[in-house]
Amino acid sequence: MASVLDNDYAAGGDGAANRRILILYGSETGNSQDLAGDIERLAERLHFKTQVQEMNDIELNALLQYPLIIFVISTTGQGEVPKNARKFWKSLLRKRLPPNCLQQVNFTTFGLGDSSYSKYNWAVRKLHKRLEQLGATEFFPRGEADERHQDGIDGTFLSWSLSLRSHLLKEYPLPDGLSPIPVDVQLPPKFILEPAPTMDTSDEPMPDFDRHQVEDSNGADSAAPFVKSPNVYQHHKLHMQVLDSKAALFSHINTPDPERLEHDLRTERMSVNSDTYPARLSEQTARLIQGGIDILDRPNVLRDHPTKYLLEDQSSSKDDALPPSDLLPIPGGWPAHVRENYRVTPTSHWQDVRRLIIEVPTQPSPTRRGERDLFSYVPGDTVVLYPKNFPADVQALIELMDWTEVADVPFEHRARQQDSLYSRPKNCYPLDHSTLRQLLIHNYDITAIPKRVFFQDIAFYTNDPMHQERLREFANPGLSDEFYDYTSRPRRSILEVLQDFPSVKIPYQHLPSIFPVMRGREYSIASGGLLLKSEENPDCTRVELLVALVKYKTVLRKTRQGLCSRYLESLRPGTQIMITHREYDTLEASWVRRPLLAIAPGTGVAPIRAHLWDRLEELETGDAVLFFGGRNRDADFYFQNEWENLRVKVITAFSRDQEEKIYVQDRIREQWQLVCELIQKRCVICICGSSGKMPEAVKLAIHDAMVMGKMAPDRETAKKLLAINNPLWEEVW
Repeated sequence: MASVLDNDYAAGGDGAANRRILILYGSETGNSQDLAGDIERLAERLHFKTQVQEMNDIELNALLQYPLIIFVISTTGQGEVPKNARKFWKSLLRKRLPPNCLQQVNFTTFGLGDSSYSKYNWAVRKLHKRLEQLGATEFFPRGEADERHQDGIDGTFLSWSLSLRSHLLKEYPLPDGLSPIPVDVQLPPKFILEPAPTMDTSDEPMPDFDRHQVEDSNGADSAAPFVKSPNVYQHHKLHMQVLDSKAALFSHINTPDPERLEHDLRTERMSVNSDTYPARLSEQTARLIQGGIDILDRPNVLRDHPTKYLLEDQSSSKDDALPPSDLLPIPGGWPAHVRENYRVTPTSHWQDVRRLIIEVPTQPSPTRRGERDLFSYVPGDTVVLYPKNFPADVQALIELMDWTEVADVPFEHRARQQDSLYSRPKNCYPLDHSTLRQLLIHNYDITAIPKRVFFQDIAFYTNDPMHQERLREFANPGLSDEFYDYTSRPRRSILEVLQDFPSVKIPYQHLPSIFPVMRGREYSIASGGLLLKSEENPDCTRVELLVALVKYKTVLRKTRQGLCSRYLESLRPGTQIMITHREYDTLEASWVRRPLLAIAPGTGVAPIRAHLWDRLEELETGDAVLFFGGRNRDADFYFQNEWENLRVKVITAFSRDQEEKIYVQDRIREQWQLVCELIQKRCVICICGSSGKMPEAVKLAIHDAMVMGKMAPDRETAKKLLAINNPLWEEVW
C-alpha cells in the first residue's frame, strides 16, 4: 500500500535528486516552528522530500547536501537570534570560514518580527546578509512578517508562501503524469502512537487502527486513516455495552495495591489468550443496574481503572481535580517547589496578579562527580514554567473521541520516516511509558486556539459532509475573516472546536500529528541580590515572579483563562514543579554602577526590581529613577513598600485615578529636566513591559524631553545621541 509520498520520484528516484528541501527554524515561542511545518506541507504536496530541523541541530557543512534551504527565524530582544539558533549563528560568524564556502547553497529566508521594536526583523536580515557573504545564492526573495499587522503573521506569510509555491512549480516542474497533491488528500502523519513494548501486543490491532486506501489525484493507492462508518460504530458500541453491564458487577476497591493490580490485569486483558471481559466504556453503566454501584461485588476485580469506583467522598469534584505534579524529563530542567502563591491585587480589581515564590534545590553536577550545582541567575533572565491540562478537560476529550478503552494504556511515539532526526515531536518530553491520558495532561495542548492547518487535518476524520465542508472553509486562506471570527475573536479552543463538530473522530494513533505540543511559558525573574538566598534552606535558590493571569470574557460572554494562567492559579504551596532557566545578555554587570532611568508599566517592573536588588550590593551606584505606570494606586502599585529601601526615586502615572488619563510618557515629558540630567550622566535606560505602542511612545517622550532640555534640536538627533551614549535595556513581551 503506497503513501501519497512514497513513489519513486518523491522518495529518491532519478527525478528526485533536486527535489529535496531542508527547512530550518529558530523560534522562541514556537511561531517560527509552526511556519516551518506549514512550508513543509506545502513542499510535500509538490512531491519534495523535506527535512525540518531546529537551526542548532544542523552542522554548517550539512547545508551543502541540500539543493534548497529555507530558513524561518524570529527576532528576539534587541535584534537577537533565538536561543535555539545561536549555536548555528555563531558557526556562520567564524573568522576562519573560507570565502564562498556556501556557494553551492540556494536559500531563502522568512522572518518574524514586531514593528514596535526598534530592531524589527534584524535576525532574519543579519542571517540573510551573512549567508550571501559566504557565497550562498538567494533562490526566492526574503519575506518578513509583522505581528502588528491586522491579520498577524498570516498577513504576510500566506501571500509569501503562495508565491513560493508558484516559484517552486515553475523552476522545479513535475514530470508528465505527476500532479501536486491536492489539499483534499491527506498527507501521512509525521508521528504516530504505538502501544509501549512493555505490553503484550501479540494480539489483534487495537481499536481504530484499521486503514483504508484513498485514490489520490494521480490514481495511486494512498494510505489514509480509516474512519469508521456510523453503522460500524453503532455495532461496536452495542457489543461493548453488553460486556460493559457484566463488567460493572466487579470491583477491586479493597485491594491493597490497586495500581499494580490494574497494570497486571490490563496486560492480561490485552493478551490474545485472555478470556476476561473488557472494561466498561463509561461511568454511566452502574446506573443501568438495579441498586447501582452499591451492589458491586468488592472481593472480585474489575478490569478497569480503580479510581472510577472509589466509594468514599472526595474533597473536590471531578471538575475541580488539579493536574498531577509529575515532573517531566525536560532537558536542563530543575525540580523545584512552590513556596508561596498569592494574589497581590484586591479581589475587586479587574486583574488577578500573582506573586510566586519558588525554591530550587541544588542538584548533582553533571560534570563534577560528587558535587552539586546551585541554581543561579541574574536580572534580565527568565524562568520557563510548564503548564498542564486539567483532568476534567482531558476526560471530556477522551469521551468525545471514543478513546476511553485505550486512555490508560502506555504508548510510545514513532516517526514516519526511518531517517528522521526526531523520534517524536520537537519539545515533547513525555513521562516513561506515558498513557494516552498522561500525554494529554502533560504534553499536548488541547485548549490552544487552533491554527488553520488544524481544520484542514481534522476534516479527514469525519463522514459528515456538512461538517467536512465547514471545516475546509475555515482552513481556506481565502476565508480569513471567517476563520478569525470563529477562532481568534471568541478565543475558541481546540477542545471546543471538537465539541462543535462531534462527528470528528481522530484516531488516537494520530494524536501527535494533530494536536500541538504544549510549550513552556517564559516569565521575567523579579528577584535579585539578597533575595536569591532562601532563609530556611541554604541549599535552595529563591526565585520570585510577578505574573498577571490571563482571564477575560469574549464576545461569547464566556470567561476565558490562559492555559498557564489557570495552571499557575491552581499551584498550592508545596507543589513540585519543573522549571528551566533562560539567560539573556541584554543587561551587563557593569551597568549597576551607572545611573538608571527605568520605565515600567504594570508587571514590567519585575526585571527592574531584580536589577535594583542587585544594585544594593554595590558600594558605588548611580542615581536610580523609576517611572511606574498602572491603573490605580490602591490596586496595582506593585512593591510600593520596597522602593524607598531600594534607593530609587519613583514617579507614578496611574491612568484611572483622575478624570484625565495619565501615562508614563506624560510624566517623562513633565519631568524633562530630571530626564535630561540622567541622560547627561550617561545613564542606562530600561524599558520593560508589554509590547505594542508603549515602547515607542516612551522613546518618543524621552526624545521630546531632550529637545525640551536643549540637548538636541529634534527627535531624530536625540535618537542618535542616545544610541551613542546611553545603553538601552529593553525587555518587552
